[in-house]
Amino acid sequence: MEWSYWKVILKYGHVGFRKEVSVARHLVMPGEYTLLDVIKLAQHMPGVKARGILSARRITVEDYLIGHRKEAENFYLQQLKTFNKITS
Repeated sequence: MEWSYWKVILKYGHVGFRKEVSVARHLVMPGEYTLLDVIKLAQHMPGVKARGILSARRITVEDYLIGHRKEAENFYLQQLKTFNKITS
């Protein structure tokens, strides 16, 4: 199976009234996924605000690996993932 790699900038909520945090997420999807497919999936990720997609674009596997490592170091995402495990 072939894969496609994407960088999506998302607005997350729950950081105060009318406030948000923008975070780059790096996603791996099946090769046949289009930009529209990626946007539909990203809209339903936990914590993403309504109309929370700022940008989305296809990237190389090298950019994906670098970005994915940066995600692991993002304090907001670490807290979000921990919170979702507790509430699930």
